[in-house]
Amino acid sequence: MTAGGAASAQPGTAVRRPGGRSARIRAQALGAVEELLVQEGYDALSVDAVAERAGVHRTTVYRRWRDVGGLLADVLDAACSDAWRPPDTGSLEGDLTAVNAEVEAGLTDQPVTAALIAASFRSPEAAAALQRFWDDRYTRSAVVVERAVARGEVPEGTCARRVLVAATAPVYQQILLMRNRSDPLLAEQAARGVALAAAHGVFVGRQRK
Repeated sequence: MTAGGAASAQPGTAVRRPGGRSARIRAQALGAVEELLVQEGYDALSVDAVAERAGVHRTTVYRRWRDVGGLLADVLDAACSDAWRPPDTGSLEGDLTAVNAEVEAGLTDQPVTAALIAASFRSPEAAAALQRFWDDRYTRSAVVVERAVARGEVPEGTCARRVLVAATAPVYQQILLMRNRSDPLLAEQAARGVALAAAHGVFVGRQRK
């Protein structure tokens, strides 16, 4: 579900599907975006650079994606087409720990993940696509809390998104904001603390007065 996050297909991992010429061009262009973003950085991204790296005519890239924002948005949207599902370890703490492990792996083993997140701040279109990605991942991950409710680990009405945000936030803070190495102990402690808090009803939704 990176960005997870923690996910087997991280944001920025364009889905490669067999198809016609259009699918092949998309795969080549999105792959070029990822490579340039990691190797050269956002400021080196341009439609011309992507077209050259991808071996695609520049007018084809302009016609389909218009600009860098459109290319970045499509990379992020492609990541929503994977088959990722959150782990099922049999307990909320175990599930959150496993999700955090995936987030750590995505942020440290896949440089394009952090690069895409950073680039999204430079493009409104990419920022909107990143928000769609987060919404997709949190929606898929809600089952982690739904299973915990069914097992009687946490009370009815527990807000899945709040649980997931609270559990994964320390990992993003550690790696993306503080730019430190991954810390598996922190990830485990965060998962354990949130699971305990959830069991005591801390994340039960409350209506605004």
